[in-house]
Amino acid sequence: MDGGGHADYGHERRGRPNRRNATDIGSTYVRWMQNRRQSTRSKRGFEAERPSASYIVDMLPPAAHRSQAVDSIPAKHLHSSLNKVRQPVNVVTWTPEGRRLLTGSTSGEFTLWNGTGFNFETIMQAHDSAIRTIRYSHNDEFLLSGDQEGNVKYWQTNFNNINTIEAHHEVAVRDVAFSPTDQKFVTAGDDTTLKVWDFLRGEQESTLAGHQWDVKCADWHPTKGLIASGSKDHTIRLWDPRTSRSLTTLHGHKNTLTMTRFEQTNGVLLASCAREQNARVFDLRMMRDVFLLKGSEKEVSCLAWHPIHSSLLSTGGNDGSMLHYLLDEQNSPVGTPPTISPYDAPNPADASSQTLWPSHSTTHAHEYAIWSMAWHPLGHILASGSNDRATRFWTRPRPGDNSYLNDRWHIGQEAAEAQGTWRKAEAQRREREDEEEDMEDALADQQMPVKGFLPGLTGLPGLSKPVFPDGTSMGGAQPMSLPHLPAPMNGQAPPPLPPGMDLEAIKQAFGGNLPMPPPGIGSALPPFPGFATGALPPLPPGFVPPPGFPMAELLGMSASPLNSDGESAGGVRRRAPLPSQSESLQQEMRQGRFRTAR
Repeated sequence: MDGGGHADYGHERRGRPNRRNATDIGSTYVRWMQNRRQSTRSKRGFEAERPSASYIVDMLPPAAHRSQAVDSIPAKHLHSSLNKVRQPVNVVTWTPEGRRLLTGSTSGEFTLWNGTGFNFETIMQAHDSAIRTIRYSHNDEFLLSGDQEGNVKYWQTNFNNINTIEAHHEVAVRDVAFSPTDQKFVTAGDDTTLKVWDFLRGEQESTLAGHQWDVKCADWHPTKGLIASGSKDHTIRLWDPRTSRSLTTLHGHKNTLTMTRFEQTNGVLLASCAREQNARVFDLRMMRDVFLLKGSEKEVSCLAWHPIHSSLLSTGGNDGSMLHYLLDEQNSPVGTPPTISPYDAPNPADASSQTLWPSHSTTHAHEYAIWSMAWHPLGHILASGSNDRATRFWTRPRPGDNSYLNDRWHIGQEAAEAQGTWRKAEAQRREREDEEEDMEDALADQQMPVKGFLPGLTGLPGLSKPVFPDGTSMGGAQPMSLPHLPAPMNGQAPPPLPPGMDLEAIKQAFGGNLPMPPPGIGSALPPFPGFATGALPPLPPGFVPPPGFPMAELLGMSASPLNSDGESAGGVRRRAPLPSQSESLQQEMRQGRFRTAR
């Protein structure tokens, strides 16, 4: 980024190197440290930021102006990241150090995106079903993920799977949260219960029962022994995890809860949203709702607190809109009379909640519902994952930049094309170039061990469970045209099948036809039409049959050895584990960057 701002969205650069938008918050911290003052002294040494490009060098990070949350509203679109095989993004979360963004999709895959250039880094098959929740521990050493089948997996920061437990039997795990000490965690499932687990032993300690329907969300207070949960029964419950007792029930929503989150800075506010057009903020000291957030035209699907500004709350809607609220500013529309906050009312217990409208709205942030949002730990980038299979990054605009007000994310694609602020052909060209750069710079893909699924051939290696709804592994019907097995061969019947093999199941799995028999059964195979020698047609270049596949000997092929680059002789890229963090730390120490391990 040029000039010390949060992002580089300026002039077009020549050539492909460094063409992608990138962020560099380090320059703002350098400016802050250069002109910093003691907390007891005046802050007049800082140049006041004005709406002019010449003040880009005076931009400061969010931590430098904790009382000015308006300066951190992410109104500017930075980048849209898409996987090559696109799947809806259910959850997004930043790694603890903020260098990468981790996303979980409906296909059960983890995807890592670079936190500076937003390019693709690596992908791995983490679960066999859709990932519903991801949460890092407070000590930044472990990661928990829950899926649609009720399983919770333990991960190290290098994505080494160290444990798997069945948290909720055959129902989805909707949310997971760590206790302040990381010794315990809570899971919420569609079986109407919450469960508290011992993290080290991986054993269940207690069950929190009281909701009358599916539990859709849960969160653990950042400093206290307090759990908040939201359910399909339209209620929010506060729990004491030590006694498994429901402390109170908060009412206010009229539909299924979608998310509940404690404010992490002060810990006195609880935000919640449901399948309705309003979100609510509760004060734990008053045990009531104090703010009613309006402005969404559709249901609110997710929300996110800013990590530094306790008064900044962002929500995502089912229509793909993204709204940002300042809790200390009402922002009422023209003609709407202002209301009094319960904090300022003579009798706060009887006062109605204050209605707030968004300080900024990005009405076309996504094409479909936004399922998850996550702030960068430093508070300068907001990431969002949506049902439109895109992961997008947002940040504050630079001083003097008003172009974002007429982009496609604010006024829509058709209006932006009419005004000339967005061109579809150019956007598609950039998307193709970004995919090419991602393939060049990406790490080797990851894949967890999979189980065989072919009926009649249980446990056959190399055949994994399909993840697409139509039953294929490539997304779309893939008919196989294999020859029928001839009944008589030279007047002799074929030999009996091995025990345990289901002929009809194999026939259905191969599209209604049976594969050719292995060599040595009967006489020579009948010639194939269109092939003079009667041999099978050659397979596509780079195709390597899995080890143990019964047709490998018939086709006269063997698995290709791997070369030094981790690729097979046929050009198929093999998958390798992520680099070890301990080795990376040792390399940094050898270069003198760290004197002691930390």
